[in-house]
Amino acid sequence: MAAAWWLPRGVVALRVRIFEKVNGDRVVTLPSATHGPEVFERVYAHPAADGRSAGAGLSDLFWYWLSPGPEVHQEHLEPGERYEDVAATTRRILAGSTADHTGAAARAVAGVLDTVPGTRISAVRLRDLVMPAWAEFCYRLVFQEPCPPHARDLITAHAHDVITSLKCTGLRHPRRRARLTAYLRDRVAAGDVPHRLPASLSQQEQAHYLQGTFFNTAVVQLSEATAHVLLALARHPRVQHRLVADPDDDRYLTHVLDETMRLYPLFGIAHRITTGEIPLDEDTVLPAGTVVCFNYPDYHATGYDRPGEFDPDRWDGLAAKDVHHIPFGTAANRPCPAWRLSPLVLRAAVREVLGRFRLDSTASHTRSIPHGAPCLLIPRGLPPAPRRLLALRRFVRLRDGVEDVTRGVRQLVLGTVMVLHARRLRPATRYFEERPSGRCPVARPGEENG
Repeated sequence: MAAAWWLPRGVVALRVRIFEKVNGDRVVTLPSATHGPEVFERVYAHPAADGRSAGAGLSDLFWYWLSPGPEVHQEHLEPGERYEDVAATTRRILAGSTADHTGAAARAVAGVLDTVPGTRISAVRLRDLVMPAWAEFCYRLVFQEPCPPHARDLITAHAHDVITSLKCTGLRHPRRRARLTAYLRDRVAAGDVPHRLPASLSQQEQAHYLQGTFFNTAVVQLSEATAHVLLALARHPRVQHRLVADPDDDRYLTHVLDETMRLYPLFGIAHRITTGEIPLDEDTVLPAGTVVCFNYPDYHATGYDRPGEFDPDRWDGLAAKDVHHIPFGTAANRPCPAWRLSPLVLRAAVREVLGRFRLDSTASHTRSIPHGAPCLLIPRGLPPAPRRLLALRRFVRLRDGVEDVTRGVRQLVLGTVMVLHARRLRPATRYFEERPSGRCPVARPGEENG
C-alpha cells in the first residue's frame, strides 16, 4: 500500500482533466487566481447568469446521470413559465410547520436506527444507513401518508443508483429507475397526489418531476448532508461530546451544520450558461453562451482563518450573511427550495442519532465522500470494550485505504465510460435541437436516455 500512495491522487487528477474536456472551450471557472470571491458573487447574482442546461456540454452529462426526466427536473429547467410553475409546486409541497417537519424527520430516522443492534458496535456506511429514512420522509411530503415498504425500497434503490453513478462508483441502471417512474406514474394517474401538480406538465412529466425533485435530489442531498455531519462528529469527538452534553444547545448544533456545509459543500461545481453579456472585470466581458462554473469548495475556503480546519466555534464571531458561505445557493439565482427545511430536519436527525449512539470513524473525510462515510456506531450504555474498538478502528482505516486505491481506478474507468456514453447520446443537446420550446416524447420503461 505504501508504494501506491500516489495512485489515488494521480487518478483523481486524470479524472479532472477528462471531465474538463466535457465543458468545451467557452468555460470560465470562479473563483480563480485572477477573479476572487467578490467576482464569484457578482456574476452568480447577475440576471444574465440564468441559463441552466441549453448550450453547455456539461448538461449532457448531468442529464445522462439524472435521467429519466431531466428535462423537467427543477434544477435543470430553463428560466420561464414552466420553471416558475414547477418551482411554485415544490414550495407548496415543502410547506408545513416546523414541528411537523422535525417530528417526521425524527420518526423516520428513529425507524432506521431501530434496526441497528443495541448490544454491540456496528460498522455502517452513514449515507446508506440514513437513505431509507429520507426516502420515507420525502414520501410523506409528497403523498401525506405513511410510506409502504415497497415504495421505500423503490425510492432508495433509485436514489442509490443516482448517487453511485454521480460519484462514478457504479454505472446507471435505467430499468431500476424505471420501476420508480412506473409507480409514480400510476399514483399520479390515480389522483393519489394530494397536491396540485404543475399544469404545464403531462402526467408522465409530473411523475418525472416528482421522481427528480423529491426522490432523487431531495433524498440524495439529505442523505449526503446527514452523512457529512455525522462523519465530521465521528472524527471530532470533542465536538460530538459537547453536543451530547447539552442536546438543547440549538445554537452550537447550527454552528456544526454551518461548518460542515462550509468545509464539505454538497455541490462541487454549479454551472450556469449566460444568456447575455456579463462584465467580468474592467477589460473582460463574458459573451452570451459562456458556461460559468461556480466552484463552491474554493469559494467556501476564502476569507477564513485556517479554512481547511473543522472548527464550529469560528461561527461565534461570524454571521452567515457576511461570509463566503452559500450551502443552498444564492437568493438571486435559483436557491435550493429546501433552504429553510433542510437545517430543521438535519438537526432533528443528528439529535436522534446522538441520543442512541456514540460515533467513531478513522475513515477519510472528503467533500464527495464516495465511500458513503464508513463509521462505527457504539450504543450508549454499552460496556467499554477498548480492544474490540481498537481493532474495529484499525479495520475501518485499513479498508478505507484499500478502497481508496481500487475505487479511484474504478471511478476513472466508469467515469470515462459514462462521459463517452453521454457524449454519444447527447440528451440535453438533442432535446434543445429537436424540441426547443416543448416536451419530449414518452420513453418506454428502461429506455430513458439510453
